[in-house]
Amino acid sequence: MALTILVTGATAGFGAAMARRFVRDGHRVIAAARRTDRLQALHAELGAAVLPLALDVTDEAAVAALPDSLPPEWRDVDVLINNAGLALGLDPAHKARLADWDQMVAVNVSGMMHMTHALLPGMVARNRGHIVNISSTAAIYPYPGGHVYGASKACVTQFSLNLRADVVGLSVRVTDLEPGLVGGTEFSVNRFGGDTTRARAVYAGTVPLTADDIAEAAFWVVNLPSHMNVNRMEIMPTCQAPGPLVIKRS
Repeated sequence: MALTILVTGATAGFGAAMARRFVRDGHRVIAAARRTDRLQALHAELGAAVLPLALDVTDEAAVAALPDSLPPEWRDVDVLINNAGLALGLDPAHKARLADWDQMVAVNVSGMMHMTHALLPGMVARNRGHIVNISSTAAIYPYPGGHVYGASKACVTQFSLNLRADVVGLSVRVTDLEPGLVGGTEFSVNRFGGDTTRARAVYAGTVPLTADDIAEAAFWVVNLPSHMNVNRMEIMPTCQAPGPLVIKRS
């Protein structure tokens, strides 16, 4: 059965890869993002299976109006992928910019919650649906400079697990995807304010995951039998693993 999938942050990285992966298998995608030029390019690439939707997930009014603003034939959203998110800065907390903290919370936490609040009631009423939230291994494993980014993703993970508890017994699934080191996206470029040299250094000497890898994971969990729910999926490349606790010696 062809599904209607709404992906936020759909014009780059994970989101664009997910749009391509689902369309390739015959599904249709509501591609939500801020950059209208990229939305039109994605629509031109993938055709009528994509509905471009200019949306900023931090715009509370626009998100609340979303269910009724979609064309009637697109309103029964089967899958919501809360992919929009970002990390800003890697300075220690006492040197970080408060504006960066606020923006990470607004997109990573509030945007995800507002999108869920807008679309979950329809899924419950139809007794079918799937919410896939993109968290991070940073939700579990702290690192210097990760402070609010890691905390925001920990909120994503815990929100996902609690959301699953709320819909238990219904045919509504909730999955938390937790990628580790992923290269080839805008993530580190955005984190370092456009400094591509510093961004490339993050992945030097590694074979990181790719956006296509994460899209494949999302595709797999969505297409499992409807009675199966993957609660959490932690994904790392083979060059990465949880490490020992840090001990600072004098």
